[in-house]
Amino acid sequence: MTQADKHFIETCKRIIKEGYSSEGTGVRTRWEDGKEANYISLIGVTNVYDVGKEFPMITLRNNSQTVKRAIDEILWIWQKKSNKVQDLNSHIWDQWAGEDGTIGKAYGYQMAKKYQFKTKEGIQEMDQVDFVLYLLQKDPASRRILTNIFVHEDLKDMNLEPCAYSTQWLVKGGKLHLILNQRSQDMLAANGWNTMQYAALLCMFAQVAGLEVGTLTHNIGDCHIYDRHIPLVEKLIAAEPMEVCPKLVIHNPTKNFYEFQVEDFEIVDYDYNKEIKLGKIPVAI
Repeated sequence: MTQADKHFIETCKRIIKEGYSSEGTGVRTRWEDGKEANYISLIGVTNVYDVGKEFPMITLRNNSQTVKRAIDEILWIWQKKSNKVQDLNSHIWDQWAGEDGTIGKAYGYQMAKKYQFKTKEGIQEMDQVDFVLYLLQKDPASRRILTNIFVHEDLKDMNLEPCAYSTQWLVKGGKLHLILNQRSQDMLAANGWNTMQYAALLCMFAQVAGLEVGTLTHNIGDCHIYDRHIPLVEKLIAAEPMEVCPKLVIHNPTKNFYEFQVEDFEIVDYDYNKEIKLGKIPVAI
């Protein structure tokens, strides 16, 4: 099994066995029929993926096409720095779009905001993405290479507060490592999605900075399985994983982060359990 399979199976088993129930707590989330979308959850889950060794993809179900949509979203946030749903090729954000066609001051909007940063050349104005890229090139030993998009003054203007809200980038032993902090994680619908897209972002930044790819450490505050997802998760974790070692190949040698396109990425040495059919997964909103 892959690293992603192992972490998914172990985390889901722990949630089902040890998790806290949200019933009776007045949850915000609802199913399409209006009923409360309750869940069971763990507090403070950390999973580490050696992305340089293996790209984190679950083989318990088919992620061969999902990975491209996940990378498209991470480019929408970090490269396009957009909050307009029309700039995204998938429709995963349509339900959160306002009358202006944006998701408010969330995600890409925050990445596009410019700040005054201290640099070796003096104070420079740039956004968070460009500051990370600057530090990776100019000051890779820094322990202050961070981003944060959970900006309290703008929360009232966000159609959905960010789930994955901060990153820290560390260069150790010639490798680039990424720590991703996430306040809330829907294990069935989003766990594989988030790990794949941030692992791809790690690979992009490593290439741009001339570094080897290191680890992705994924810290999750509230890690949960929704009530209507439990039978589907139990079906997945009982399935037979594949003995493969997926790799991400980037068919673009660029050192400019803003030149990457979704078409540049290819997954090799991946396979999945073709007997598992989950059907349409209900989504809590």
